[in-house]
Amino acid sequence: MSKIKIGIAGYGNLGKGVELAIRQNDDMELAGIFTRRDPASLKPLTDGAKVYRLDEAEKYQNEIDVMIICGGSATDLPKQTPELAKLFNVIDSFDTHARIPEHFANVDKAAKESGHLAMISLGWDPGLFSLNRLYAESILPNGKTYTFWGKGVSQGHSDAIRRVEGVKKGIQYTVPVEEAMEAVRSGSQPELSTRQKHKRECWIVAEDGADTAKIEETIKNMKNYFDEYDTTVNFISEEEFDAVHNKMNHGGFVMRSGMTGDGEKTHQMIEYSLKLESNPEFTASVLICYARALNRLKAEGATGCKTAFDIAPSYLSKLSPAELRATML
Repeated sequence: MSKIKIGIAGYGNLGKGVELAIRQNDDMELAGIFTRRDPASLKPLTDGAKVYRLDEAEKYQNEIDVMIICGGSATDLPKQTPELAKLFNVIDSFDTHARIPEHFANVDKAAKESGHLAMISLGWDPGLFSLNRLYAESILPNGKTYTFWGKGVSQGHSDAIRRVEGVKKGIQYTVPVEEAMEAVRSGSQPELSTRQKHKRECWIVAEDGADTAKIEETIKNMKNYFDEYDTTVNFISEEEFDAVHNKMNHGGFVMRSGMTGDGEKTHQMIEYSLKLESNPEFTASVLICYARALNRLKAEGATGCKTAFDIAPSYLSKLSPAELRATML
């Protein structure tokens, strides 16, 4: 059987994670890396990997089965995913929750018009956490769902702060409020505001002469990212940043507190959690298995845009349906 040919658009932390994940899946191969930088400046982890200019991607349509787009959600993916969906079957990890319906509509239109298949907003949240929210709320209709993220580095939020004028380097940690989590586990089903559930910590290296007060104000008032949270912005030296803030850990929890039984008096609790040493490597691993699903669906003639809600779990696995029934059911 021929291998699934994967293209990587964007070669930052996530792109490198996708490259590593391809190595762990023997039904896939890296067909090329596409970058806005000078291709000669990149040093892929894979010997012999081909690197191309992103603006020349159209020339390589016949060499790519699935293009995994590894840009940021703030400004890259809203433009890149619809554009590349005109040329390839594509996957992205768009994670600005409030804008997913808009992004879906744009990508769906582009993919249908070109006869391609796209999958958006895949990773662990949105993605795996989205599925767990759906399962939990379907199973326990009388209840409340809570999602907590962290403590860890948010790639999307970190990308957003790095794009603020005057920021040389930046990283953002999402921190769950422990008291809020314990209140949920108790079964009391508390009403929690966005601000009560999480805090956000930003660590910034400012450009020489930058207006740090303006940087802080811009970050704290950034819509869809920081405006609804208690956010602290810390300015530190580049040396401290490089020494301390060089990891990409993350994780989180999806909780559903519900009631069942006669008179709905029996408390039931669903809790799903992730503890990740590398956010981009884990997200890349999710994208890779959905690339397998996309390739199968495309072979069946599917077009347009899909999300995690639309994909049968069996399409993610290398195993056949018979093997899955025998080994995992």
